Amino acid sequence: MLTVHAAPLVLPVGAAAVPGGAVAVDGDRIAAVGPYDTVVAAHPAARVRRWPGVLTPGLRQWDGAELLTRRYHPDPREAEELGELPLTDDDFEKLTGGRPDERRRSGSVRRGLQRMLRHGTTHVAGVLGSPDVLTAARRAGLTTLPAADIPAGEPSLDPFVRGGDLAGSVHGPLVVGGRADLAVFDLPDEAALRAAGAAACVATVLGGRLVYRGR
Repeated sequence: MLTVHAAPLVLPVGAAAVPGGAVAVDGDRIAAVGPYDTVVAAHPAARVRRWPGVLTPGLRQWDGAELLTRRYHPDPREAEELGELPLTDDDFEKLTGGRPDERRRSGSVRRGLQRMLRHGTTHVAGVLGSPDVLTAARRAGLTTLPAADIPAGEPSLDPFVRGGDLAGSVHGPLVVGGRADLAVFDLPDEAALRAAGAAACVATVLGGRLVYRGR
């Protein structure tokens, strides 16, 4: 189905920002990027999704292995016991008496991937050495990448901690013919996005599919 994603500001990266912009998505590919009126006129039969804030390319998560294999993401039902934030392996083992539990670990990976999607992530690096995690990431629809030179910063679900600015945090620019991996943040501009980080994400589109919607 052809869908137009519209936002007050589209930031394609590598090209000029588009106030009152839109991205047309046909299947899993980008069919057009430009002013809303122009995109809609070229695709009059498209369904239109209107988003607040800024629309950008999906983000790249640099710390895939660290966050998915060396962190435990508590189940909401465990929040009273373990809290809500990811735990390091050492902290998790202390709290659970060092007892391995593959079921809980598998659940942690799934929850970690969902939390990445809630941070606008569409590409995850560094999980290729872990077959189970690699399979889970691909089932979630994320593009998996080999480990690369990681920018400075602490491991975080927020790709901006490593990437710094938008250009350093996205998987690549929005281009016609490219895969339709998008993120939407309820913020007015790129400066506000850098300041607030990816936790402001309100929607993630993965290969043309809306996989996360915060509102």
